[in-house]
Amino acid sequence: MHEVIDTISSFFSTLLIVPLLGTGIYLTWRLKLVQMIRFGHSWKVVAGVYDKDDDEGDVNHLQALSAALSATIGIGNIAGVATAIHFGGPGALFWMWVTAFLGMATKFSEATLAMKYRKIHKDGSASGGPMYYIEQGLGKGWKPLAVVFAGATIISSFGTGNAIQAFTVADSFRADFGVPSWVTGIVLATAVGLVIIGGIRRIGVVTSRLVPFMALIYVLAALFVVGKNIAEVPATFAMIFENAFTPRGATGGFAGSTFFMAVLWGVRRGIYSNESGQGSAPIAHAAAKTEEPVREGTVAMIGPFLDTLLICTLTGLTILTSGAWKTPYPTDIGWDSPTVVLNHADLQPGGHAFDEEHFTGRAEIINGQIEEVRYIYQNGFVETPNWVYVTDDGDAIPINGAILTVEDGNPVKLEDRDGNHLEDAILRGKALRNGSLLTSQAFEQGLGGKWGSWMVTFGVLLFAISTAISWSYYGDRASVYLFGRRGIRPYRLVYVVVVFLASNLALTTVWGFGDVALSIMAIPNLIALILLAPKIKEMKEEYFSRDHVPVRKQHW
Repeated sequence: MHEVIDTISSFFSTLLIVPLLGTGIYLTWRLKLVQMIRFGHSWKVVAGVYDKDDDEGDVNHLQALSAALSATIGIGNIAGVATAIHFGGPGALFWMWVTAFLGMATKFSEATLAMKYRKIHKDGSASGGPMYYIEQGLGKGWKPLAVVFAGATIISSFGTGNAIQAFTVADSFRADFGVPSWVTGIVLATAVGLVIIGGIRRIGVVTSRLVPFMALIYVLAALFVVGKNIAEVPATFAMIFENAFTPRGATGGFAGSTFFMAVLWGVRRGIYSNESGQGSAPIAHAAAKTEEPVREGTVAMIGPFLDTLLICTLTGLTILTSGAWKTPYPTDIGWDSPTVVLNHADLQPGGHAFDEEHFTGRAEIINGQIEEVRYIYQNGFVETPNWVYVTDDGDAIPINGAILTVEDGNPVKLEDRDGNHLEDAILRGKALRNGSLLTSQAFEQGLGGKWGSWMVTFGVLLFAISTAISWSYYGDRASVYLFGRRGIRPYRLVYVVVVFLASNLALTTVWGFGDVALSIMAIPNLIALILLAPKIKEMKEEYFSRDHVPVRKQHW
């Protein structure tokens, strides 16, 4: 499953780099740098200056933004940034900034169209998003594309908004407190289920309180760590810009990256973090109480700014200034974990291993060692590798005489001399960390003591719950579009069950599945944005040509 999903994920992510960045560049040009020139107006709208209680919609501007942010400010800011730096090097952070800047224009366009073509139901609730502006903006002949988007949204809600969140929380609580994954899964499923049954109004109320609180705590902690390492910040920024365009060779445990990998992982994690271009956030913004589509479009621009340019940057600086990104830590690796076994040779410049360097054959383990091979785990060499059994008392007993069968660098079988499968064997050594564990290590080093790691774990919990809650609404609206209101309850029940099940999957499999689903969502949405760009420009120019007097000033 890991190999299949990783292959498909890499294909789609690579395929979409140019369309995602190209659409952002095109909209930035077509809308005349709206993300810079009209950014001040965004904050006035969020402050409630233009709020009118009698406008159609479910939530006010701040609650709509909070619901959208709660889906974006989350695991992507903690684990996503760490993964981008881990695989793409420091330069990946630069490409995350690029996606954020261009994504502000994309988010403006998405939310504006979502408000323009949203549907108000008989009970007064609103539904909107790419499926509606594809069908109504482009015409009935484009409905099959809208159906593809809605279906991909449901699938993506199970992956991006659900499985990744549940897995990351379970992984963090297991590492920090030894909590079994199934226990974490039950608690998360219960918490999410209690909120989403209430629909967007309860989601808006919960997230408008939860998001600012959790974001503030996380930002303050990150600022403290960066401030503690302030002397490293100038050199860190220089390293980010240098490595954004220059390949980095192997240093320490880091296996290296190339220019392509920096762009690939920066864009992948940047898009996952701020969701620009994939079409999810406009579903939340379509519920806002306003009759001015462009007004909500300006609110949507704040999302990528806060999410990626602020919080992701702080996470990245924390990881890079602390040195945690290139420091191997004691690690236990299951014999069947995604590990590459190489002939005993260093990697080529850029961190790549050629096919002839992949070990194939049967190797005997003598006193825990296989002399003729090296191991790569989490994009870095495993240092001081040793095959062992771990007893109930925690003692490590070196394995002797077992046979490891490897095919093209992939471990496929571990047996003793009698042919018995050794399921409990582990490879113990020092390896690079990835995901939320890498961020936890950076905060632990920066804040001092284990409580730094616990703070990240607590942040992961809050971020994951809020993200899962908001993504349930995205899938909810997609279900309404495809099946009518009768599809809501079955969808919510399945969603809660997946929260529990996803806690026991593997990191690379979960992230790969999320990337595939997001890619399928993005394709129909990007097509619609490009074709409807003239309409977006027309609405934007008409809105800002008027003399906007704040509603509250009129009342005064």
